Amino acid sequence: GGYWLDATVLLTRPIDWLEAMRQAQGADFAGFYLQGYTHDAQFPVVENWTFGAPAGGAFVTAWQREFHHALCTTRVLDPACGTGGFLLVASEYAAQGAESMTPTERDKLRDSFVTGFELVDGTARLAAMNLLLHGMGSADGDSLIQVRDSLTADPGQRWSVVLSNPPFGKKSSLTMIGADGREVREDREIERQDFVATTSNKQLNFVQHIMTILDTNGRAAVVLPDNVLFEGGAGETIRRKLLTDFDLHTMLRLPTGIFYAQGVKANVLFFDKRVARPGQPWTERLWVYDLRTNKHFTLKQNPLRRADLEDFVAAYKPGARGEREESERWKPFTYDEITARDKANLDITWLRDESLEDLASLPSPDVIAREIVEDLTAALAEFEAVATALEEQLGHTHAGDTTA
Repeated sequence: GGYWLDATVLLTRPIDWLEAMRQAQGADFAGFYLQGYTHDAQFPVVENWTFGAPAGGAFVTAWQREFHHALCTTRVLDPACGTGGFLLVASEYAAQGAESMTPTERDKLRDSFVTGFELVDGTARLAAMNLLLHGMGSADGDSLIQVRDSLTADPGQRWSVVLSNPPFGKKSSLTMIGADGREVREDREIERQDFVATTSNKQLNFVQHIMTILDTNGRAAVVLPDNVLFEGGAGETIRRKLLTDFDLHTMLRLPTGIFYAQGVKANVLFFDKRVARPGQPWTERLWVYDLRTNKHFTLKQNPLRRADLEDFVAAYKPGARGEREESERWKPFTYDEITARDKANLDITWLRDESLEDLASLPSPDVIAREIVEDLTAALAEFEAVATALEEQLGHTHAGDTTA
């Protein structure tokens, strides 16, 4: 039978190991096929792999050992982990087939496979407890969750996988408590030597931070609001850097209210970090899946379910991205097409909203009413944030004038 290697598993043995295994198996080994692997002979990354060998044979057993070892040397980070949901899912995936791992590999999977950073102390404690209750980490060992502000500095470490849903909010802010006990929140721009743009936009800063902390050949999946896709200035600079120096290969466009507040639209960006190659962009084409247009989900009556993502998962083709096929909701856009758009805008749509053309296609009145409420709620939240910031700014200015 055929066995496939996920596109982005980093082998911990040289390519020569494969040839040695083939020769050792002799007639029982039908051969193997590699496609799109890096030319680092010591630690290659293989894009497509298949081989013919009898199930339970020495080669299959050796490969399973190598695959488990590769998983155990993978390091996963969520730099804004909340209560640790993404880390739990990553751990559960890696633990598949754990019965064939060695005790040392199982210990690594438990104690060092995932790491989470969380700004809020109480939330970090919940995340640590959540992981412990699911068998990750140990009560008498170092916590897998660290309390820290991820955006303040480069941590100096690098991770092979980053999964994150950064907190929603346009501005990064610093809360200070004065001598009178009053709290004052000041918007701040994050300035770091490793960032290509200085901005107070929290989501854009998280994108830059993740670009820094990914190891070479590392993978990232990040939930981001629509403003990251089209904002000019720093946003354009960061998007062009991402398209050029990273392989931004997939974007999933989600309906409103899935990850953020009601009415706020979210996307999941998938990108890989590659070795530098000046003058040649790494992103060849970006595949976009539209799960938003003509889709009507609500939090209670019609929530998004796992089955609603099945078509995207099948179209994604993990381990065989070169075999992707275009469909109504799934389209590729080349690097040249994207960079030719105004400000390298990634807010890409092509499906027509059927409700605008055919009244019969309108969703039911309760769904329309709920969508209107969600949109108004999101708009009010935005206005409230602006009003609060203006009040704090004016109050701070007036206090300074009085003191003077």
